[in-house]
Amino acid sequence: MAEDMLRIENLSVNYGYITALTDINMEVKNGEIITLIGGNGAGKTTTMMSISNLVEKTSGKISFKGQDITHMAPDKIVKMGLAHVPEGRKIFPSLTVYENLQVGTLGNPKLTKGEINDLITRSYDLFPRLKERTTQGGGSLSGGEQQMLAIARGLMMDPDLIMLDEPSLGLAPIIVEEIFELIMKIRDMGKTVLLIEQNASMALSIADRGYVLETGNITLTGKGKDLLVDPEVKRAYLGA
Repeated sequence: MAEDMLRIENLSVNYGYITALTDINMEVKNGEIITLIGGNGAGKTTTMMSISNLVEKTSGKISFKGQDITHMAPDKIVKMGLAHVPEGRKIFPSLTVYENLQVGTLGNPKLTKGEINDLITRSYDLFPRLKERTTQGGGSLSGGEQQMLAIARGLMMDPDLIMLDEPSLGLAPIIVEEIFELIMKIRDMGKTVLLIEQNASMALSIADRGYVLETGNITLTGKGKDLLVDPEVKRAYLGA
């Protein structure tokens, strides 16, 4: 049985008097694609930001590769091998594609120059469109290309786990398909993926397992293919 890469135990987060998460429990095993689905305001992004310790937790524990990271500094969490690709891409528009990729290596100070060159080659193999635009400014790329750059930059630190927050947001359907194919290729490279996605049908179709989050509570969990045909999930998230 695969080991836990990430474990969340009884996590609660409040924003002032507003409860964002209530006693949520999740596990992500080595080599899995796990998706977290739910409506706007359900707490999906808060969950991811809690893992990276970018928001204050009310209670609970988060472990990564068997080590307690609940109160660890965000930069140390990154250096342990956890990459976070936030919603909205957050690339550096004034830097070239190549420079954006190089910035991604700052998360792993142990990388040698040769390893960095290998990672850039791997990024260009995975994202051929970025190779064509290597000297272009990040801000001049299309939305889909910027999303590819954000994911590629996250992979440049050679993480064990990559978290993707709404990678398909605002993209044309044909580009969305391309992004999801890339996510499966990333898993095939030996990476573990935690995916937040409003496109529930696409996310569940590639996920090993999924968690349904509603108003800060996990209401359902199961294999991706099972949740895809679950009547409640179909009604609430798949328009059926």
